[in-house]
Amino acid sequence: MHLYTHPACLGHDPGGGHPESPARLRAVLQALDDPRFAALQRIEAPHATREQLLRVHDVDYVDSILSGAPAQGHVRLDPDTVMSPGSPEAALRAAGAVCAAADAALRGETQRTFCAVRPPGHHATRDQAMGFCLFNSVAVAAAHALAVHGLERVAIVDFDVHHGNGSQDIFANDPRVLYASTHQAPLYPGTGAADEHGAGNIFNAPLPPRAGSAEFRAAWEEILLPELDRFRPQLLLVSAGFDADARDPLAELQLHAGDYTWITHRLVELGRRHAGGRIVSALEGGYDLDALREGTAAHVAALMA
Repeated sequence: MHLYTHPACLGHDPGGGHPESPARLRAVLQALDDPRFAALQRIEAPHATREQLLRVHDVDYVDSILSGAPAQGHVRLDPDTVMSPGSPEAALRAAGAVCAAADAALRGETQRTFCAVRPPGHHATRDQAMGFCLFNSVAVAAAHALAVHGLERVAIVDFDVHHGNGSQDIFANDPRVLYASTHQAPLYPGTGAADEHGAGNIFNAPLPPRAGSAEFRAAWEEILLPELDRFRPQLLLVSAGFDADARDPLAELQLHAGDYTWITHRLVELGRRHAGGRIVSALEGGYDLDALREGTAAHVAALMA
């Protein structure tokens, strides 16, 4: 199994007190330094290319991110989303990691990959940075897999506690991509209602505040996994946020590491049935560092099983 990361992803620094801090990635990498992950093949994430980014983002938006970083200090793109001098490089490496991981899976070099990267991506729309996200790395990789590898069915699975409005927005009219999400509602960004279906390829299972393991597992078992089985994805991309943990400060779901083990095992089974075992997972949210370490370790261990 491969692990893609890059030191540049630590260089995106939204400033003191911001929840999406470099300490998050350090915590993830610390968790994966455990001897049980010694078999992970660690690979340096490449840059995403301009061509890859422009499949899902508007040209003016891409240019604004690549040229918009301050020489020092910070530039605020919205109330939550901040750029520092290292942000464009980090965002390019994050998107490049997920594309390279998809390439490796589809070339048969590995079945499963985890991308330990930041900034996160699933809130970024075609033309708007939001929710701590600059480029939508998972969406970039999905479009890359369709365009370069000729796939007909790619699934994006999102268990971050916040709805991936950007991923849904980008693919809402593209039936080649199925988007399936559990998330807390009501909660930022306010999208992801159960009746949002796009071109018949969008499946949301919102969970109320304080919902826990039983509700989370039922949503996947009864609603989302059956839709994924019907879709028969040739590649499974995972927006792996660990902020549905009960300890997370930004939300109110009550999951624990065992839930991430459970959903990952179910996704591995799904991938084996339909996608030749091919799964590419990328870090999204998770803002309690202990919960992030434990959730990541549980997820990656299940991917390796």
